[in-house]
Amino acid sequence: MNDNQLLRYSRHILLDEVGIEGQQRLLASHALVIGAGGLGSPVALYLGTAGVGHITIVDHDTVDVTNLQRQIAHNLSRVGQPKVTSAAHAIAAINPDVRVSALQERADADRLAELVAHADVVVDCSDNFGTRQAVNAACVKHRKPLVSGAAIGFDAQVSVFDSRDPAAPCYACLFPPDQPAEEVRCATMGVWAPLVGIVGSMQAAEALKLLAGVGTSLAGRLQMLDARDMSWTEIRAARDPDCPVCSAGPR
Repeated sequence: MNDNQLLRYSRHILLDEVGIEGQQRLLASHALVIGAGGLGSPVALYLGTAGVGHITIVDHDTVDVTNLQRQIAHNLSRVGQPKVTSAAHAIAAINPDVRVSALQERADADRLAELVAHADVVVDCSDNFGTRQAVNAACVKHRKPLVSGAAIGFDAQVSVFDSRDPAAPCYACLFPPDQPAEEVRCATMGVWAPLVGIVGSMQAAEALKLLAGVGTSLAGRLQMLDARDMSWTEIRAARDPDCPVCSAGPR
């Protein structure tokens, strides 16, 4: 690290659990973020401020004025721009040393497999069941840790699915692909603005822990938040030996 980096990341370096070695791991790492909306905004910003060396952001959508209530990576001047471009600008305004690959596309299973293969951690900030399943399948295939989050209304959930651990469940172990949940979208159901900030920040924290080798991840634990009374519920989960995704995938 150069002198500017030592100064910029000094508050990380002061942490015994991180230090110079942990920060260097962050600088050398590559994070893949699926979605640049409510969850993807704080994820992208915190990964950028923390010094993750390469961040790839994938989202097909453009910034709309209705996004600005909660999607903090965007602003009024960027309405109509691709969300990935807007997020890249937001990261660059804070930390121009981070390399950002902004991909305006809706990634299918083949494309996700390609992107996931080159990442050190994957953060799923998408808003639909099909994409979550496709991201999970790619992470299992390439044995990449997946940080998953979801939020709607006042309810949210967050977990880590780490296929490098033979005992850890994948996303499909908890949410079988042949039993899709009813799709609910912010456009029809609404979402409490700070909720995505809470969950997105947790996703960023879990991703940074995995990259820096700090602490214990949420693998095997699903945390659910009811923001109406700010109550957390945790469910512990094990790998499903009959899971159609990870039971047949590389472990």
